[in-house]
Amino acid sequence: MRLNWTAVSALAAAVATVVALVAYLMPPSPPPQPQPGTAVTTPAPQASSPDQVTTRPAPPTPSPSPESSTPQQPVPSPTRAVPISSPSRSAVPPRGCDEASTALTAYHRNAGTARSSQAAAAHQTYLDLMGAVLDAQGVVGAKINRLATEFQELNFRLTGMTGGDPNQVIADINTDVAELRRLCGSI
Repeated sequence: MRLNWTAVSALAAAVATVVALVAYLMPPSPPPQPQPGTAVTTPAPQASSPDQVTTRPAPPTPSPSPESSTPQQPVPSPTRAVPISSPSRSAVPPRGCDEASTALTAYHRNAGTARSSQAAAAHQTYLDLMGAVLDAQGVVGAKINRLATEFQELNFRLTGMTGGDPNQVIADINTDVAELRRLCGSI
């Protein structure tokens, strides 16, 4: 087998160029870090002339005593992700919900079956809901205000101040009470 020395030398030059290029492009490796507990020595400065060379003894390397050992760094424990739960509406109901709930419960307890007792209970519920509106905000406040207006209308229809079927107003009240319960978290 006959070798073409020109091709071999060209190939060697190309390999050398590639190796030099890779060595040039590679980032420099960081200096070795000393191991914990070992002494780091630095070279003595070079004297400018041979007759000025002075030697200093190296400081003794302290040996660790059992009492004064190097404090160990605390090892961080793995942390566990704790799911963040959103506060439920029942934990803290929006303002006005408790007062509205009290007013609605009192209405159901006091209404009875006679028109006069239903009218009196509707009027008292209207007044109680108007007080609850003062603390309520946003959609809860708007819903309580609407309920108060409906109880006032129910009172007017039951007492004969206005005409109309009281059952229509009661249907509206039941729809709005269900919506208020949803907003307040089942009051």
